[in-house]
Amino acid sequence: MGLTEWAYPLSESMLAEPLPRRWAHSLGVAKRARSLSPILGQDAELLEAAAVLHDVGYSPSVATTQFHPLDGARFLRNQEGADERVVRLVAHHSCALLEAEERGLREELETEFELERPELVDALIVSDMTTTPDGKHTTPAARLDEIVQRYGPDTIVGRFIQRAAPEIYAATERVERRMAAAANVQPM
Repeated sequence: MGLTEWAYPLSESMLAEPLPRRWAHSLGVAKRARSLSPILGQDAELLEAAAVLHDVGYSPSVATTQFHPLDGARFLRNQEGADERVVRLVAHHSCALLEAEERGLREELETEFELERPELVDALIVSDMTTTPDGKHTTPAARLDEIVQRYGPDTIVGRFIQRAAPEIYAATERVERRMAAAANVQPM
């Protein structure tokens, strides 16, 4: 069984019923990840699997620290025996180290889960930060504004996402450059 064949039903079982909007978002993030396949090569399926699973830590059945990247990664590693690279991407998706710092969990996250390759981290950031909570495509600026409005600027998530904004924009620029370069490559 391939990574995506395993990941979609698992994510659905964790999110669809208790958190249907989070499930719609996860499907949208996976669709966006699929659209980046020209720059992902052999890692395209890996990124899509991580994308559809990135928010499983919100599931009430695994949310223990209330920090979804850490809860999701632990669940995938400890209970699902998931591919280590998928686990690392889930653990560190969308600048999670900055949110972990706001929550007093940075050392725990850093110690427990290594970072994945930067180009994959960038691709997952872009996939997540260009997808609305309902799974539709959006811009990073609109997504960041939506997050701040939903949580409030002075909350943990609001503060973290404002701190993460420069890295989110930088990741978007790097991915856009890679996609443009891939589009300009002419087949022989």
